[in-house]
Amino acid sequence: MRKDYQKLNTNYTYLVTGSAGFIGFHLAKELLGQGCRVIGYDNLNDYYDQTLKMKRLEILSLHNSLFTFVRGDLADKEKLESLFAEHKIQIVVNLAAQAGVRYSIENPQAYMQSNMVGFLNILEACRHYPVKHLVYASSSSVYGMNSKTPFSTEDKTDNPVSLYAATKKSNELLAHSYCHLYGIPSTGLRFFTVYGPYGRPDMAYFSFTEKILAGKSIKVFNQGDMYRDFTYIDDIVQAMQRILCNPPLANEQGDRYKLYNIGNNNPEKLLYFIECLEESLAKKAKIEFLPMQSGDVYQTYADVTALKEDFDFKPSTPLAVGLERFVQWYKSYYAI
Repeated sequence: MRKDYQKLNTNYTYLVTGSAGFIGFHLAKELLGQGCRVIGYDNLNDYYDQTLKMKRLEILSLHNSLFTFVRGDLADKEKLESLFAEHKIQIVVNLAAQAGVRYSIENPQAYMQSNMVGFLNILEACRHYPVKHLVYASSSSVYGMNSKTPFSTEDKTDNPVSLYAATKKSNELLAHSYCHLYGIPSTGLRFFTVYGPYGRPDMAYFSFTEKILAGKSIKVFNQGDMYRDFTYIDDIVQAMQRILCNPPLANEQGDRYKLYNIGNNNPEKLLYFIECLEESLAKKAKIEFLPMQSGDVYQTYADVTALKEDFDFKPSTPLAVGLERFVQWYKSYYAI
């Protein structure tokens, strides 16, 4: 572990963009539970069920003395700047983005506005209203079709196979340039297939659960011959809370810039994932096997050596355990 390691500072104000989203909600909930002041920022778009987003916000609002929610879009530069001007923010966690690999093929403009213009506005706000640390979501998708495994942050990431991946790689490059030019300490987190309660309905584990329970068939691409490094949401949050108050040390160029993989370091075959889901649901899936889709990759596999060395932590929740917890939440939430 880093010799200068600092525990979570409850005196800081944390801005969490995408606070009504899956990861943003869970992180904000953890921070509030530890007594931190959190400013939530989200545009509450209709990419998926807004009812779920409102329920997340309702839970966060139970901490009304510590939680402030602002509805806004990252592409709204003026609103974002006024937020930074009004609140003295020490830590910025940018989790707001247009998500989804497949949707990026159908609606590229949404990705450019949110993931590119929006992230530039975050950087500009951090430049004009200096913060102690900018932490932002990247993605395992930046590794594209890399055949070397496990994926290391030292590997080349120059061949994205989706627009979503390209925007995330661009975020890393923009953050590096702003770190070098303006001294903004920044850490990019490459998340690997995050799942869990209050998750995103467009993700396979969520939509598969819905369809299996309804007796509908699920679409499984590449004949099920794909591997994913499934990472449970609690592991993601535990890693993040260790990182937030520990901005990177200066590298050889004097830049305080770092990237981490946050993944389970254990890729599972898609068919095993379905077996675990069937067991948790006590119901067999009807499977429609299909060829590989555009933008999909064969395998994701995180090398988490740096995370373990710097923060003495690595995700460890087994897939079967995490899916069982998700199914329990799903049945309770939807009163099944």
